[in-house]
Amino acid sequence: MPRITKQPLELLATSDNALPKLHHHLQHVHPDQFHGWLGHDPSSAQGHLHWQPFTPKPFTPTDIDIKITHCGICGSDIHTLRSGWSPTHYPICVGHEIIGHVVRAGAAVSSRFAIGDRVGVGAQAMSCLRDDCDDCASGQESYCPRSVGTYNGRYLDGSWSSGGYADYVRVPGHFVVKIPEALASLHAAPMMCAGITVWAPLRHNGAGPGKRVGIVGMGGLGHFGVMFAKAMGAEKVVAISRRRNKEADARAMGADDYIATAEDDKWERKHSRSLDLIVSTVSSPDMPLAGYLRLLRSKGQFIQVGAPEDKLPGIPAFALIAKGCKIGGSSIGSPREIAEMLEFAAEKGIRPWVEARSMKAANQAVVDMEEGKARYRYVLVNEERADQAKL
Repeated sequence: MPRITKQPLELLATSDNALPKLHHHLQHVHPDQFHGWLGHDPSSAQGHLHWQPFTPKPFTPTDIDIKITHCGICGSDIHTLRSGWSPTHYPICVGHEIIGHVVRAGAAVSSRFAIGDRVGVGAQAMSCLRDDCDDCASGQESYCPRSVGTYNGRYLDGSWSSGGYADYVRVPGHFVVKIPEALASLHAAPMMCAGITVWAPLRHNGAGPGKRVGIVGMGGLGHFGVMFAKAMGAEKVVAISRRRNKEADARAMGADDYIATAEDDKWERKHSRSLDLIVSTVSSPDMPLAGYLRLLRSKGQFIQVGAPEDKLPGIPAFALIAKGCKIGGSSIGSPREIAEMLEFAAEKGIRPWVEARSMKAANQAVVDMEEGKARYRYVLVNEERADQAKL
């Protein structure tokens, strides 16, 4: 069973229409200035965020304003706060695993969203959506070359996107999805990035009956990978991590076997040619990539979704040639795919292992996340002010 720790019962809002008082309240709330935890330099990744006001992008007819109740902490947040992947535009408010309620809907999207709807936003806030864009036209918006991230991205008007360590978020409605009633907000939040990041490669590369699937990395992404692969009906699910300290958890999540690469003797030889598909969620360049490839069967696939701040290690060509293997990558997923994933999770009763942390304690949560203490995802929860409706 999934573990949920330290969250007050009143924070687990699950229904779109659970509280009529909330709907009435939200009709009158759509501020022009938001408040959030802002990072001003790379040291912000060490717990030096500051709660401050900021101005979101100008509101347009295609936009949605969301009153945030929950926001998961993603490794991408920390990479961005410290300018790990590339220089970050400071000040910045990170967070792209956002759940909340609609408080304002532009005229172009008001037919899809009503005030009070419970919705979510993932790692993408915009793409070109043009008919002549192969990616957008084919429902692969996450690969659009004109994509804008939910934070640290620049819109066409020159304004910068801001994320969910905040009280409100403003994003184009195309990238907002409704949350199924059966999913608690606490569970849905980490699905908006961590969940879809592993759901997409599993779905697109045939994880299911008859397939043997390996998941590298038992963290926030990896634990979703184990649960999703098992729920998809994979013949065998193998969790792969450096050490054996997470084996009991992995098996409780559905793993049939476990490989500890730093502790198991000759693990590459013992498990050679045993997997059809491997999804790697780790973000460290220090990985035994050649060993992972040895685990693949003929025509097997290795898909990388974790994004290190350095290059991946080199591999011998015959690791691919000898078995006809393929190595590739996968991004997040389109709004349609996110909606499908949420419905699947609701239907299968998939519940991530999460710990609720107060939005007020974001700095400590970021530090704990970086130190690897999360088991297996932290979700920041906005505690309602005295003058607002309880969730």
